[in-house]
Formats: sequence, C-alpha cells, structure tokens
Amino acid sequence: MEVIDPASDIPTEGMHMRSFLAAALAALSFTSVWAQQTGPKIPTPADKVVPAPVDAPAPPPQAAAAPALTRADVEAWLDGFMPYALQRGDIAGAVVVVVKDGAILVQKGYGFADVEARKPVDPELTLFRPGSVSKLFTWTAVMQLVEQGKINLDEDVNRYLDFEIPARDGQPVTMRNILTHTPGFEEQAKGLMGTDEIKVANLEEHMKRWVPERVYPPGSTPAYSNYATALAGYIVARVSGMTFDDYLDEHIFKPLGMQHSTFRQPLPERLKEHMSKGYALASQPDKPFEIVGPAPAGSLSAPGADMGRFMIAHLNKGEYNGQRILQEATAKQMHETALTVIPPLNRMMLGFYETNYNGNRSIAHGGDTQWFHSYLHIFPDDNIGIYVSTNSLGKEGAAGAIRGALFEQFTDRYLPGDTSYDGVDEATAKEHAAMMVGAYDNSRRMHSSFFSLLDLIGQVKISANEDGTIGVSMMQNLAGAPMKWREVSPFVWREVGGKRRLAATVDEGRVTRFSFDDVSPFMVFEPSPGWKSGVWLAPLLGAGLLMMLLSTLAWPTAALIRRHYRAPYPYTGDDAKRHRYVRIAALAVVALFTAWSVTVLSMLSNLALLRPGMDWWLWLLQILSLFVFIGAAAIGAWNAWHVLKSNRRWYAKAWAVILALSFLVALWVALTHKLIAFDVNY
Repeated sequence: MEVIDPASDIPTEGMHMRSFLAAALAALSFTSVWAQQTGPKIPTPADKVVPAPVDAPAPPPQAAAAPALTRADVEAWLDGFMPYALQRGDIAGAVVVVVKDGAILVQKGYGFADVEARKPVDPELTLFRPGSVSKLFTWTAVMQLVEQGKINLDEDVNRYLDFEIPARDGQPVTMRNILTHTPGFEEQAKGLMGTDEIKVANLEEHMKRWVPERVYPPGSTPAYSNYATALAGYIVARVSGMTFDDYLDEHIFKPLGMQHSTFRQPLPERLKEHMSKGYALASQPDKPFEIVGPAPAGSLSAPGADMGRFMIAHLNKGEYNGQRILQEATAKQMHETALTVIPPLNRMMLGFYETNYNGNRSIAHGGDTQWFHSYLHIFPDDNIGIYVSTNSLGKEGAAGAIRGALFEQFTDRYLPGDTSYDGVDEATAKEHAAMMVGAYDNSRRMHSSFFSLLDLIGQVKISANEDGTIGVSMMQNLAGAPMKWREVSPFVWREVGGKRRLAATVDEGRVTRFSFDDVSPFMVFEPSPGWKSGVWLAPLLGAGLLMMLLSTLAWPTAALIRRHYRAPYPYTGDDAKRHRYVRIAALAVVALFTAWSVTVLSMLSNLALLRPGMDWWLWLLQILSLFVFIGAAAIGAWNAWHVLKSNRRWYAKAWAVILALSFLVALWVALTHKLIAFDVNY
C-alpha cells in the first residue's frame, strides 16, 4: 500500500505515494516517494572511510574481499547497523529477516513494539504492516488461479467482474496489465485509509463506488495503481467463490505455516496482543491501527518470521517445507516475465519488480502505510532474500533511508559486483543534457480531480549543469545533497558517486519519457504539456495572487489614510462600484485559493480526511469556485475596460490590466486543475 507521506518514500517504491504527493505540494504518494534518497544519513562504520571525490564514479567493490554470508557475520553486521540507525532516526522498532538456501538465516527484532510499555520487537510474533509488500500475496493468489485455468492473463477482466471497467481507445484491461501496473488508471486516494473509529468501505463497495479514469492505453505506460491491485483481489474472491481473506488464509498462509499473518481488518482477537504500535516518531504517542481501503493492495499484518517463509517459498520456486503454493513454472513466470519500458532500467515482472544491484538480479516490492515502512528483496539466482520493516516514519523520513541503505550495504557486503562504466564525449553529453531540460509529469498522478492542483508544484524538473551532467529536482542522496547524473551511454545516465541509473527514450530528436532505476518498473515521467506546465503557470499564479492580495490590503489601508487626513473617497457612481467590486473579487479569489490549499494540505497530512465525510465541504468549494473564479474574471475584465477608456493615470490603467490578467490566470488554473469540476471522486 502506498500512501501519502510528507517525508517522501520515493524513489523507493515503498513510500512512493506519500512522497510523490507530499513532494508535489510543498507533496498526496499516492509518499514518503524519495526517502531512499532523502532523510537523514544513517551513519555506519563505512562512513569512516574517506569518500571518493564527489565527481568520481563509485569504485567497483572487490569481490574477493566479500565476507561469507553466515549467520554470525550477518547478525554482527546488523547489530552494528540497526540500533544506531533507529535511534538516530527516532524510530521505535524494526524487524529484519535474511533467508538463504531454503532456510531462515537470521531474524532479529530491534527496538520496541510498544515504546510506553517497553515491549521489545519479537521477530516470531510481533506483527508489522508491510504495506504494499502485501501485493505480492495478492499476485501469488492470482497466479494460483491462472495455473488452474480460472483466470486468463490476457482476457478482458470484465469477464470476471459484476461491474464494468470502461475500455480505453477500444482496448480493455487485462490481468497482465494489472500485474504490470499498466492498465492506465489515474491515482485514487479516496477511501485509502481509515481507523477502527473512522470506517472505510468494504472491498466490494470500494471497487464499485468509482472507477478511476484511464489516462493511458493499456500496456503502454507504467502507472502504479492501488485500485488495480484491489481489483485483482476482488477478482480472486469472485473467481474462487471465497472472500479474499478466506482465500489467503486457506491457500497461502496455511500451507506456509504463517499462523500469525492476516489481511483481515480489524485484527482478529487472537492477534491483537502481538500487533506493534505505529508511530510517526518514537518520541511521540502511538497511532491508531490503520484500516486500508483497497485491502488487497496493502492490509497485511505479519511478523518477520512469516515473511521469511514467504520469501523462501518464492526462492524455492513455489515450495516451502514440502508445501507448494505455486507450480515451479508459474513461480518462474512471475519472476522472469519482464515488461521493458525504458532499457536498460529495472523492469516490472508479474507482480514483482526488479531492484538489480551490483550486477545481481533482484526482484522485490516495497510498501508503506502511514506509520509502517517495509521492503522485501529476493535474489533468485543466489537463493537469498532480505526483508525489513519499521514501525515508525522517523524524522525526515528516516525509515526510507534506513531500508534503502540496508539493502545497498547488504548487497555491497555480500553480493559485490563490477560497477565500472564507460561514458560519452563531452560534446555529446552536453547536447543530450540540453535535450533533457524541462518539466515532466509523473505517470502516477491524480488526473481528473482537484488533486491535479499538485501538478503545479509537483512537476519534476531536469536541469543541465556546465560539466555536462544533469540534475533532477526530486532526487537527493542520503546526505540530502542534490544528485548529479553523468551520461555513460547515449541517453543513459549514472548517479555520480553512486550506482543508480537514469535513462530516457527519444523520438525524432525529442525526449518522450524518462525514469530511473528505483521507480522505472512502475512509474515514468513525460514532458508536461505547455498549456499546463507549472514552469510558467505556477509563478504566474503566485504573482497574480500576490497582486490580488496587495490590492485587497490597499483597500483598508487607503481608507485609514483618508480618514486620518479627512480626504474624500475619490470615486463616484460606476467608478466607485468597479473600484469596490474588483477588490471584493480579489479578496474572494485569494480566500478561495487559500481554502483549497488548506483543504488539500489537510487531506494529505491526515489520511482520515480522504473519505466521503469530506464531500459536503468539497461540493461547497467547487460551487464557490464556479461563481468566484468566473465572476472575478468578468469583474476584472469589466473594470480594466472602463479604466483603459478613462482619463486615469497610466499606472492605474496598468494595475487594472494586471488585476484582470491575474483573475484570468486564476480561472485558467481552476478549469485546468479541476477546481470547477462538480465531482467529489479523487
């Protein structure tokens, strides 16, 4: 489950919804999207090494020096990494599980499941919320039914539904599209999260209440979708004739011996005593148990030991301890069927996605609720897996930084590889860097609702540096410094001093899309259309609102000055009306944009507000928007027309024109970003 996280999980997949949206505002990531790169740096013994010059490529690790992956070495390494990382990040607790060759090698709990009670994390019993790692269980259930011939990956999913998913460009959605995040749905946030006190719709109601708009033709564009995954879970229930929860209990948890795992919400009574508390910060009070609306996308509760069993089953091609949840051919199909969108970047498999590192093949899934942040990686060729989950976001999104650093340093330590690369000549690098410059829209976005307002400030911007490298506005390293990317082959860049790759596709000399390894399986970035580009529209709107605010403030200021000097009001008749109306209009527009901004920010910071209970307020804002934005534009034009024809001074005429243009910009934003839409689905 990906949620909105002011601290950003992206570019790790796990926090993306929160990060993407939080970064967009100020940005719903549908969060946490960049905490693997953002957040405080987690010091480790490796930090004592003198770093290479910032512009130097990362030296290839020496494979011969790699320590053996043994229980003793891993445990000692984790004990040196995790406790300080948690304390530094203000995180209450975590669990880490490493599996190797069909067995759990290490499983360890760190910190507290309940800070106030000083209850330690027990890797066997303490339940964490893996968020979107839950999707791997949903995908496994789907593939069980595929191998039984009950679901066809390439048929219209409407065959399995009791409501209709509309076609896009005459093309239906298939289960293969859903498994690869390419059905083309826009992001959905309404009903994303609740609590025991704040109810969300059940799975059937959630699916039928609103079908998100399909922004892209199926199969063409990765756009991560919680709704699509929930749709897959709904299909599992309908095809199997069981509830989704019952199906998971019977066909995955039972054969794997996952006795303490469940998708059920609220938790069954027998598991409540084992549930870890969730925290924003360990130093703050605990949070209520989260109820996930699109449950198959992220409602799992499970201890680390159970997640280890699941990793072993997939590494063993569907078998665990003599029990088989998938046929070997089906497991290999999930792990090896790749959708290539922007080579050579990481690709989407069937449910899993690549997180290749050091030349090692890794498939994975990350996930986040508001308070729990997790990642599961398996190395199929090496029969190794690692799972980590924290029960707190931590200061500055530290949870994302910890899980990212843990994976990278684990791989560098135990699975090193040659990371050297070539490059392109300086002239080519500068030419291609110049082609990349511009503003880009995220394929994972809310397109048809007022949340598209986030696009104004959430667009990703690429800049070219004098040395031929490029910078990406959303990308920072663990230390919080902007990343630089150096071109290593045509339209493929590599993080300077690191190992991440960024690549673009080009058509007839024009960049059509780009992405980078952390998110490339499920998210791409495309040039923003000029008519709605935040590059010009955001500053223009900001300047316009400032002009309106100054005009509004000047009104009472001038009145006080006239009163002090006993000066008469300088306008009469229609001039006086226009003078007053245009300032009332300016005040109304500023107040309404403020109301929209506060509403969006509040909904992003408190997911409980993403629910039907807010509909009345959204309807009110949209109705006011119809009258205020259109009325203000008309008043501004009317005032400017008459002032221009009058004998007023030039600066009065200029000010009237500026105000009129400001009202028109505000109206344009309201129309293009759905503030006037008469729809409370989002």
